[in-house]
Amino acid sequence: MSKLGVVVVSHVPQIAEGVVRLMREVAKDVSITFAGGTDENEVGTSFEKIQTAFDANEAEVLLAFYDLGSAKMNLEMVMEMTDKEVHLFDTAFLESSYTAAALIQANASLEMIKEQIDPMKIK
Repeated sequence: MSKLGVVVVSHVPQIAEGVVRLMREVAKDVSITFAGGTDENEVGTSFEKIQTAFDANEAEVLLAFYDLGSAKMNLEMVMEMTDKEVHLFDTAFLESSYTAAALIQANASLEMIKEQIDPMKIK
């Protein structure tokens, strides 16, 4: 298991699950966790679900991706509460999380992953 893992956060549970399903096609050995929707599985995000996704991820260093702004706010709050090293990316959600997972699977360094994802910055 790599020391790098991925966390994805979406406002819709099915989107988060779908992104992870796609990522697992190229990153079967990467620890990938997700948080989707509110605690009631409505559209939105949940501090508790994000915290659970961080805790459940087996990696020491997390690369975090999100779909919309309020997800970033909740991610930042959870980042303040975790002992894990977290890198938050303001990038195209699907493309960058998929790329990160594939590169982690290929044993790329964090620096190489950041270099590949940087052009996807959109926020």
